[in-house]
Amino acid sequence: MTKMKAGQALAQVLVSWDIDHIYGITADSINNTVDGLYQEREQLKYIQVRHEEVGALAAAADAKLTGKIGVSFGSAGPGATHLFNGLYDAKMDHAPVLAIVGQSSTQVMNTNFFQEMNQDPMFIDVAVFHKQVVSADQIPYVVDEAIRAAYAQRGPAVVIIPDDLSGQEIDFTPYKTAHIYHNATKSAIEPAAIDETVALLKAAKHPVLWVGNGLRGSRAEVIALAENYSLPVISTVPATGIMPTDHPNFMGSNGRLGTKPAFEVTQAADLILFIGTNYPFARFWPESVKVIQVNNNAEDLGKQHDADLTILADAHDFVSQLLARNVTLPTSKFLEAARQDKANWDKWLAKLAADDTTGLRAEGVIAAIADFADNDAVFGLDVGNNTEWAIRQLPINRDQKFTLSAWFATMGYGLPAGLAGKLSFPERQVFSISGDGGYSMVMQDLLTEVKYNLPIINVVLENKSYGFIQHEKLVAGQAPYGIDLVSADWAAIADNMGAIGLTATDLPSLKAAFTKIGERQAAGNRKPIVLDAKIKNVDPVDTGFMPLDPKVFDAKTIADFRAQYELTDQPALSELLD
Repeated sequence: MTKMKAGQALAQVLVSWDIDHIYGITADSINNTVDGLYQEREQLKYIQVRHEEVGALAAAADAKLTGKIGVSFGSAGPGATHLFNGLYDAKMDHAPVLAIVGQSSTQVMNTNFFQEMNQDPMFIDVAVFHKQVVSADQIPYVVDEAIRAAYAQRGPAVVIIPDDLSGQEIDFTPYKTAHIYHNATKSAIEPAAIDETVALLKAAKHPVLWVGNGLRGSRAEVIALAENYSLPVISTVPATGIMPTDHPNFMGSNGRLGTKPAFEVTQAADLILFIGTNYPFARFWPESVKVIQVNNNAEDLGKQHDADLTILADAHDFVSQLLARNVTLPTSKFLEAARQDKANWDKWLAKLAADDTTGLRAEGVIAAIADFADNDAVFGLDVGNNTEWAIRQLPINRDQKFTLSAWFATMGYGLPAGLAGKLSFPERQVFSISGDGGYSMVMQDLLTEVKYNLPIINVVLENKSYGFIQHEKLVAGQAPYGIDLVSADWAAIADNMGAIGLTATDLPSLKAAFTKIGERQAAGNRKPIVLDAKIKNVDPVDTGFMPLDPKVFDAKTIADFRAQYELTDQPALSELLD
């Protein structure tokens, strides 16, 4: 037992959970807690952000990239409310996050003091755990309890601490209870369920494997399943990379962020093996398709689509038992056509990337990033058209990692995600990819990257528009009102902030920019880089609905759609099957 201030005991609890950095902004209602962090500064690095929202988003990105809890803090009142965007992102994407929130000192609570708020009810909806401590002795215990709850329930936990309590001296003995943060799971899968799955896969003419994050860490098994059973593979966007993006069986994702082959394969499917995801748009699958759903959460079974065969099981365990049957099916004509469809799609994207006759295209920028990126690069993706372009073209086929705001889809995620990526993986090459709308929401924290010497490559795809919303207005037949953005010289601003600014307006200047980045990296650069890519405001093809099948759509509808999106050399899947 050692006497120390409660704030230092709090910091020691964080260190005991292998937490090595924490984001936040200090203030009078949390200064004693921050002083406790200072006492443990050799093991726990305080990252001073310029906005608490960035700290909370970075903490969520930490959790999604590493599987380990991310931590941020804010002061009472505005500091607390600024955390919400990151906390809701963590909630929606099931990421373990801890938020430490300051509160007025106990002597002035309930007296309508400056910035005093009843904060606990504020977090009822967002947090899996929320408590306000009432004594200094409680602080390390409640923080330890909050971390366990965040891991167990895969969401944000909030601890509110009156500032005077964290400055009081307590007797503290480190906890002996093991820091276990993986729930024990064991799947008792009935052999009959495996038998029925095999029979359904054998009988299907157009079977598809649909994978989600429940199969994270099972790449070899997913590849074997796809190859043994002759299955095209579609993944949810967050699960991109579970199946290597360059594998011929991988079709990409379905929906607006997806690909033509994924859309067409979905429409043609007569059986979907739906594993490890609660994909929200499954409700739009063809009504006639049969579904085998495998999920370890009983609540998610049948939530998005009625299932013909329902199996409550760990996704990895299920696939392993399915593979143990040693079934190998011949390559089907459906798979061959799907592979050709994907190859045609990739060639079309490459053609767009090589075209700068009328200006720089986003596809060209993403292709340049893909060519330059290391095999273990980390990508932080913002929300908007930039997400579409990145997901379709980035290589997630080796040891690369990426993170995005998937369900909450909050703009401004890219830069904080890049910040988290570099802090969590300091030896790796890290990119953030944003549109000018999302980047301008959080660009002040480029100063954070400068302060901590983080050589992140921040790519800004500037099209002077809220492009993702622009598409929605076009589809709805609405005027493009409220979506135009004022341009800025993001590279010059970066230079002024102490970073390195580069500008690309065409393919030659883009190539020159990456040459300079490579030279900087080779020389041991420690400054963040901002690549201001001035791209054409081109509406990317919406793959959520693609009227290309001549067996379903009339010639004019098909011709108009092709002309709208420059879809040349892209026969429909049905034509490849004939």
